[in-house]
Amino acid sequence: MFLPISLLFVGAVLVLNGLWMSGRISNREIVVINFATAAITATVAAVSLVRATTGDEIRSVALTLLFSATYLWVAVNRLNGADGRGLGWFSLFVSLSVLPQAFLALASAAKFIDIWLGICWLIWSGLWFMYFVTLTLKKPVQDQTAVATLLSGVLTAWLPALFLMYGA
Repeated sequence: MFLPISLLFVGAVLVLNGLWMSGRISNREIVVINFATAAITATVAAVSLVRATTGDEIRSVALTLLFSATYLWVAVNRLNGADGRGLGWFSLFVSLSVLPQAFLALASAAKFIDIWLGICWLIWSGLWFMYFVTLTLKKPVQDQTAVATLLSGVLTAWLPALFLMYGA
């Protein structure tokens, strides 16, 4: 029910963060979409938690909050000038934490959307791992991470949100 809302803003923030990582958006400007997406996904999670009646629904809330915390952290780092190592370590934590969801979704897939979600979780896990490599290990993969972020935004969030919203 709330998936298109979250996906639309996750798509926007990933596309814009990819552009920012490529030097096309300033540090100060990228703060807005990261705060907005953190707030929107946290609100969706809060409403979903109130309505949750199953363990699967609660797990979905927890996973959504990992996105929210990531975008909040990016925004705060841009305001306080932090070097991102802490966010990098958090990204490793998230990368490993979402892998079981990917495997669960793929193992129990009954419909195309289940397979798609499982693949998305794998992609997102890989993307968070790239943030760890870029921010904490300081490996020279920022350009590749920027492209992966932008493409992930389009393919795993923005376009799927549009399909869900418009019934395509």
